[in-house]
Amino acid sequence: MKTFEYTIQDPIGIHARPAGLLVKEVKKYTSAVTIVKGEKSVNALKLMAIMGLGIKQGETVKVTVEGDDEDKAAAEIEAFFKANL
Repeated sequence: MKTFEYTIQDPIGIHARPAGLLVKEVKKYTSAVTIVKGEKSVNALKLMAIMGLGIKQGETVKVTVEGDDEDKAAAEIEAFFKANL
């Protein structure tokens, strides 16, 4: 299992467009990807669940990647966060 934390930089936070891009990115991998904010955790394949977290700029989320391609997936998803969120 791989985990990383990321503080959201996007001024609007994670809204529909970046959440959709994130789901698209996560679908590339066989590993299970979970996003945790505070006490809530959601499957990163669920667009409405991600948006339901209400993640705003400056908030930190924890991302957990677990599965056969977790090393590659974690590195590439973290790069996606840095480039887009």
